[in-house]
Amino acid sequence: MTQEILVLGATGKTGRRVVRPLEAAGAHVRAASRSSAHRFDWADESTWQPVLAGTTAAYLIAPEDPALAAPFVSLAEASGVQRLVLLSGRGLDRTPDDVFQGMHAAEKAVRGCGVAWTILRANNFTQNFSEEIWQAEVEAGRLSLPVDDTPEPFVDVQDIAEVAALILTSSGEHDGRTYDLTGPSSVTFAEALGKISAATGRPIELIKLSPADYRESLLSQGVPEQVVADLDGMHESMRNGLLAKPTDDIARLLGRPATSFDTYVAEAWS
Repeated sequence: MTQEILVLGATGKTGRRVVRPLEAAGAHVRAASRSSAHRFDWADESTWQPVLAGTTAAYLIAPEDPALAAPFVSLAEASGVQRLVLLSGRGLDRTPDDVFQGMHAAEKAVRGCGVAWTILRANNFTQNFSEEIWQAEVEAGRLSLPVDDTPEPFVDVQDIAEVAALILTSSGEHDGRTYDLTGPSSVTFAEALGKISAATGRPIELIKLSPADYRESLLSQGVPEQVVADLDGMHESMRNGLLAKPTDDIARLLGRPATSFDTYVAEAWS
């Protein structure tokens, strides 16, 4: 293969996992991030053209600043990129425009561009429990979130990466498609923490906060207002059950079942 595939966020949770199956498939990968040899920073537009030049496809993660999405996608198209795969959030079509503005802008830019595109809308990652996000609290034995007993089909990041790599190296059968990526079954947060607790032998308590208390806690920690609004919107969608039903998109795309939460726990916590 002579493809040169750009992977943004290549040191992040999904990006670094996308690199491996691409390389295994024989693709030439340009791994880009703020700390990579191929430096990319959404806030520094001088880094955009160097990482795009000569690439045939790109894996994108939406910028926080919605104003940056359209110019980057336009530059990618002008640079000769032929395929874009965007990681987005499940339920974004039912999320207000003022929540996850970067994702909304990125989806709009990708859908409106003149190259082949595919959008991957993912549920919450299983790895959020063990990598950043909730990791410190889980390891400390107390996770505080504005959740209830609505279940969530947490999706394994490795599954997302394998789907992304498959599409990035495809011949077009996934063009113009949007896939909802979930785990094979749903568990509540209490059940999820119970499984991790059983694997580690340590008690982990779930503290169910009110949305107002959660918001106040985040703001007191210096979390930006827009990030707080995004998290509020996500948790509201979760409590309303918008993200609760599993899909079979991963199984259909990869020809195997999506990774279960139990498998994740056995691999990450045992």
